[in-house]
Amino acid sequence: MSQVSTEPDLLYTEEEEALRAAVRDLLTDRCAAADVITRGESATPHDPELWKALADGMGLAGLLVPEEQGGQGATHREAAVVLEELGRAVAPVPYLTSAVVATEALLACTGADAAELLAALASGRTVGALAVPLSSGPGAALRTVRREGGALHRELTGIADAAAAHVLLVPADDGGLYAVDADAVTVTPQVCLDPTRPLARVTFEGASARLLTDDAPSAVRRALRAGAGLLASEQLGLAEWSLTETVRYLKERKQFNRPVGGFQALKHRLAQVWLEVVNTRAAARNAADALATGSSDGDIAVAVAQAYAAPAAVHAAEEALQLHGGIGMTWEHPAHLYLKRAKADSIAYGTAGAHRAALAELVDLQAP
Repeated sequence: MSQVSTEPDLLYTEEEEALRAAVRDLLTDRCAAADVITRGESATPHDPELWKALADGMGLAGLLVPEEQGGQGATHREAAVVLEELGRAVAPVPYLTSAVVATEALLACTGADAAELLAALASGRTVGALAVPLSSGPGAALRTVRREGGALHRELTGIADAAAAHVLLVPADDGGLYAVDADAVTVTPQVCLDPTRPLARVTFEGASARLLTDDAPSAVRRALRAGAGLLASEQLGLAEWSLTETVRYLKERKQFNRPVGGFQALKHRLAQVWLEVVNTRAAARNAADALATGSSDGDIAVAVAQAYAAPAAVHAAEEALQLHGGIGMTWEHPAHLYLKRAKADSIAYGTAGAHRAALAELVDLQAP
């Protein structure tokens, strides 16, 4: 009897490439860099029309939700492709926080309230946010609110996309995960590096809540694990754009009557970025495939992906800004958007150092 291969398939399928093309076409039409820069300077950094086109028009908000629960019944591989393209465009939409992290938390819950909320998130007409600081990794200590008299109290900071959310998923000190309507809390924007994924302080002052599960730690860990694993695909998109645009610019920019890209020193720098992008793609694809197949090595794949992708994306964005010369230092050029997102992503869902420490423990090696 033939054996079925358990090796991960890192290649993109025809369906995934078709999905990529559709998302890229939409973002090319509706997510121009100049518009993202302008929106980031406004009081409403999110783009609701773009989100509607992605979530409602293309059904991407429900990729991870089974069909019988109102979603598309796809896998983390397809969600990873979407995040690659969103990273390439630095799209100001709450896809990672709502369609991945909040959705994964709900998939760990049972009951009618959780099912109803999951279907609402899958439709895209409701945006959800997990009320856990963006810097929290899968193994981090859980910060909770106080539940007293049937209501929630306390303040949480660093909550990504809370301003765009209609509902918050909140872990409480009694071990439960609760759904809280955004109207029942006070959301205060915080100053942050990346305006395309804003952070906020959320204050609970006797907020009413609906219990989703009595095992918040498991639901939150599942959500943060998927968030960290698929964040690597967004970081891949950031790095790919940085490399592609830098190569294009250096071919056009001339000095001493020859293209700047022809100078050996710059070729070496670009070659190093290219190697890092290729390796990031392998790590990100491996993490997405491990999450999609429920691999027993999923934790290892996620830790490897984040340990590698975070510094690679930052390096690519830094090189893009520097090698664009004077134009790269201006606010009009989008290079700063990619550097800000790459730097913010480098501490999202756990730093590279935290993931390296987790990896060392997973493979029984002493952490440095």
